[in-house]
Amino acid sequence: MSNENIIECKDLNKYYSGVHALKNLSLKIKKDSVVGLIGDNGAGKSTLIKILSGAHSPDSGHIYFEGNEVKFKSTKEAMNLGIETIYQYSALIPQMSIARNIFIGREQTTFSLGSIGLMKTKSMDKAAMDALNDVELHLRSPDTPVNQLSGGERQGVVIARAMYFKSKVLILDEPTNHLSVKETNKVLRFVEGLKKQGVTSIFITHNLSHVYPIADHLCVMARGEKIADLAKEDTNIDELTDLLVNG
Repeated sequence: MSNENIIECKDLNKYYSGVHALKNLSLKIKKDSVVGLIGDNGAGKSTLIKILSGAHSPDSGHIYFEGNEVKFKSTKEAMNLGIETIYQYSALIPQMSIARNIFIGREQTTFSLGSIGLMKTKSMDKAAMDALNDVELHLRSPDTPVNQLSGGERQGVVIARAMYFKSKVLILDEPTNHLSVKETNKVLRFVEGLKKQGVTSIFITHNLSHVYPIADHLCVMARGEKIADLAKEDTNIDELTDLLVNG
């Protein structure tokens, strides 16, 4: 396996109730890059990210992460290796603070007795603000409830959470869906900044105008197959649109 690729997929297949959802898909994802994974509904994008995130297993084929073959049995196994997935409606608890959402399920405690522990509130507050600043999201207080944030700010919190816990690969599923132009641009800046921090991003979308400006590489899918795999400098939006429409 090439050292420049953080993930390599070889001949992945997946069936759901007799439907061939992923067909002999092979894909190489370079380290510290932004890969745009594009296609309409039913193209196979969701199936691929569920496999890469450990939610589902392929029926055949191989996945290599940092040169080693992996066979995830759970999302936790993928997360432990550094693969974090941010879904379109990521699990934030609206009534809870930013800091509590960043550390939910991974709280810092002074001691633990079974499932009971005393949380290090000040330490988590500081770490939360540092994490937000790292993705250039400047909010006033770690105590702000998430339901007071805009859609773009919520996506920023989720990205900051993944960054804090040292993700190597961030899979973003339609992260700009239902956002305003201003909020979309904010999320795109967050994603663009990840490369500088050594994080590889897989940006799943059907909106070319969102992903094309920040992508290094673009993979087009249709009917469970990869129909194009192109460096950005070798293509343009018109060509990609034609592939999406006629692929």
